[in-house]
Amino acid sequence: MPRLGFVGDVMLGRLVDERWRTRDVAAVWGDLLDRLRGLDGLLVNLECCLSTRGEPWTRPFHAFHFRADPGWAVPALQAAGVDACALANNHVLDFGEPALEDTRDALDAAGIAHAGAGRTLDAALEPAVWSLDGLVIATVSFTDNVPEYAAGEASPGVARVGFDVDDDRTRALVGEALERATAADPDLLVASLHWGPNLTEAPPEAFRTFARWLVGRGVDLVHGHSAHVFHGVEVVDGRPVCYDAGDFVDDYAVDDRRRNDRSFLFELELAGDGRPTSLRLVPTAIRGCQVRRATGTAARWCRTRMRSRSAPFGTAFETVGSELVLRL
Repeated sequence: MPRLGFVGDVMLGRLVDERWRTRDVAAVWGDLLDRLRGLDGLLVNLECCLSTRGEPWTRPFHAFHFRADPGWAVPALQAAGVDACALANNHVLDFGEPALEDTRDALDAAGIAHAGAGRTLDAALEPAVWSLDGLVIATVSFTDNVPEYAAGEASPGVARVGFDVDDDRTRALVGEALERATAADPDLLVASLHWGPNLTEAPPEAFRTFARWLVGRGVDLVHGHSAHVFHGVEVVDGRPVCYDAGDFVDDYAVDDRRRNDRSFLFELELAGDGRPTSLRLVPTAIRGCQVRRATGTAARWCRTRMRSRSAPFGTAFETVGSELVLRL
């Protein structure tokens, strides 16, 4: 059966950029490289821009600026088999409009689909449409972060909404993107959402309500990220809602309690018609600006936290070796 992999934040700037741009670029994926390459498709949240141009964003003050040299970062994404990137987040515009354009151009040249950012709001609403083992996958991307990064009718930026089902503008913009995605007649429809503040451990009720609304509009997978900490998984009408996938690779300082350096590679198994049948979670850990398979105590920590964070949603996992499996 086809397998779609998806992960949380992939931040290839700062120290990650310094470490890997003069080495074997595929090594950023550590001992997970073969596992990633073995997937039929891979979706990531790209938590940086891909450029050597631009100036740090200062309108207003922005604490962190993430930029990776596309000369190594794009080959690294290709080495892992990345098919699509969510760009609606709080870092794709860190070095201004030139870097945003370079990011889109670099991904286009590499044949990597993307959604969530563009020269105008209309462009930012366009879905990423790509093929996975004969299946058509469509992905829309939105964020509620950094109001100043929002695309306008005639200005570049990200697809930004409030994730409130009672807000007319949110329903209209997300609904428009979903209609465009549906027009591609996808076998699997994904909503990739960069939502909420950092270092939370559970979604607010508003996000659960929004996820149910998305599933009602035909979304087959909710791919959440932003907290840098993974949240629990809920199943809504047979569709997995991963409220936050955590961090996959970066150079961030580690919170000793929340362990933002630990998460999972999420693997969604699909039936021949694209229907999700199971979700497999492979524990991961970031060390030295490199992602690796988590083992021993770290893997147990990941499994225990995922079980406890998913239990309030009535979600129960099987344990298969070091991994968790959810039958859908």
